[in-house]
Amino acid sequence: MNRLSGMLLVIGLVALSAPAKANDSAAAIGLGGLELQQNDAISMDSEELFLSMERVTVKYQFTNTTDKNVTTLVSFPLPNIPNDLTDYLGDQGYPDWEDRDFQTKVNGTPVKLDYRQIATAHGKNITSRLNALGWPIQYWLDYDFNGMLKKLSKMEVEKYLAEGFIKQSAGGADIYADWTVATHVTREQIFPANKTITVEHSYRPITGGTNGGNMSARARKDPDYGFDWFQKTFCIDENFTAGFDKTYNARGKDKREQYVELFLDYRLKPGANWKGPIKKFRLVVDKSEPTNLVSFCMDGVRKISPTQFEVTKANFEPEKDLKILIVRWFNIP
Repeated sequence: MNRLSGMLLVIGLVALSAPAKANDSAAAIGLGGLELQQNDAISMDSEELFLSMERVTVKYQFTNTTDKNVTTLVSFPLPNIPNDLTDYLGDQGYPDWEDRDFQTKVNGTPVKLDYRQIATAHGKNITSRLNALGWPIQYWLDYDFNGMLKKLSKMEVEKYLAEGFIKQSAGGADIYADWTVATHVTREQIFPANKTITVEHSYRPITGGTNGGNMSARARKDPDYGFDWFQKTFCIDENFTAGFDKTYNARGKDKREQYVELFLDYRLKPGANWKGPIKKFRLVVDKSEPTNLVSFCMDGVRKISPTQFEVTKANFEPEKDLKILIVRWFNIP
């Protein structure tokens, strides 16, 4: 078994291997559900983003560059719920995004938010199809759904298997839902003509991770431990591994493996859906404890405190989402 895939677990609120994602984007409700759209009237003048395992906050300034008010649906996409839940959630409950203390303010005033779910199977939006069948998109909240699947006729099973949104166990005795669910926190936003507004979001993230063992010098040499994936995903460099080895080697043999690898993701790419680049961008990543280690793919990183790292950019056009690795040690003297 690949050590990485075999050791996913839940630690406190740790629930998903690719969570805590978001960035405001213009959106529209089409026949298939929510769709992110390019908006050529509204510019993102600034984005100040703070990421930690305890809290995510982001503050934007948007300007309507036209002579007319613009009203659009704005979406803040949250982490996907994967179609193979058992590998991600352990014995914990499924994430309730509405329990993430999600708050939004526009010009300092709290606004009402809505939550919309989109189901995807093999890259295809199947939200409307599930609604037509009367099937629950968030199937894990429907205790009768698995029982309903067991009652499907052979013809129905073959039909839905061909459509690609159910799957069978190896022996064919059990049938499971096979779609990914994306949740979007949405609001209808009015952008006044030729004016700038400030939008602030704040929420408690859900982080994913493993129970450690993938970072040691021995593990880094063994392809079964999955270090290559860590290195490519989080841009781990020699300074990071040297810092890890220093702490690892200084600990007693009974404590060396007492660490966890935590993942914190954030969707930067939707920020590119506005007119032009992000004029002023500032990112602060907080690793929570000075003894923790952090790595992520971004240039121009500088340390501004014992736990915080800053990146600033002008005319920034995000080309990929942000993935952060934090190594947390246990039993630090």
